[in-house]
Amino acid sequence: MIGSGLDIGIDLGTATVVACVKGKGIVLREPSVVAINKDTKEVLAVGKEARKMIGRTPNNIEAIRPLRDGVISSFTATSKMLKYFINKACSKNKFGGFRMMICVPSQITEVEKRAVIDVAMQAGAKKAYLIEEPVAAAIGAGIDIAKPCGNLVVDIGGGTTDIAVISIGGSVISTSLKVAGDKFDQNIIKYIKKKYNVLIGDRTAEEIKMEIGCVYPRKEDTSMEARGRNLDTGLPVTIKIKSSEIMEALIEPAMQIVDAVKSVLEKTPPELTADISDRGIYMTGGGSLLYGLDKLLHETTGINVMIAQDAISCVAIGTGKALDNLDALDAKARK
Repeated sequence: MIGSGLDIGIDLGTATVVACVKGKGIVLREPSVVAINKDTKEVLAVGKEARKMIGRTPNNIEAIRPLRDGVISSFTATSKMLKYFINKACSKNKFGGFRMMICVPSQITEVEKRAVIDVAMQAGAKKAYLIEEPVAAAIGAGIDIAKPCGNLVVDIGGGTTDIAVISIGGSVISTSLKVAGDKFDQNIIKYIKKKYNVLIGDRTAEEIKMEIGCVYPRKEDTSMEARGRNLDTGLPVTIKIKSSEIMEALIEPAMQIVDAVKSVLEKTPPELTADISDRGIYMTGGGSLLYGLDKLLHETTGINVMIAQDAISCVAIGTGKALDNLDALDAKARK
């Protein structure tokens, strides 16, 4: 039975929710999607099952992503989604009195932070704590953030890219921009629409990005076929797309991330800049796996760039490790 000793960590991502339980590690990884009956407001599906419905629902059913750009866009849907995932992660046992730690972008407002805490409480948490995504990512990447030396972390998720210089357990300089995996997908959709007059869906764009997407020239110009709808005839059509074309679509948002990293470096104190120059830049998050993004960042900054070993799970792993500090946080709060 789940008692008051249960601690849950949640990476409440725009694209994916990852849950970890203290002592068990990662226990759940599901898409951040909810299917709702618009007439009755009933939740019909959550996670993987709801994701299958995107773009395929009748008028009375809506498959939505209740988090946009790293923040909550639908409070009710997020609350129901979180409650469902907690129930699933805890083997559908009766839960109550548990503590929860949730990752949030580094630059969200106090109002947005309050909304995340309220969602956690609605989902059944006794207490809710927040941890900044780059801090969690650094912990998950195996960086000892307690030491007095600078570490630059670039966490590229679905909705936001969080960039932070971390030293002695906290962010010294940080920024968050709404350019990440979703923006890459949108740019692919716009590019194909403009060049081929063909409309493709979000899932197709994501497949293209993962299969042949790049922001640095590949050794060989690879290609793949994609299906969409011809905007002149309205009929299904198959087109062949090259990786060099997708690079044209993705280079603009990629450079926005690179420019943001340079801006953070420019504001970083000299001692920490020297540390970063020696230790390199750490990239985490699913977006860091986009081909050539590490090369582009290295070429632009002149600093070595390393992609974390389990880049996609770094934030969740870091949140799980941070659960060990909840007792200390509670003790501090009682003083």
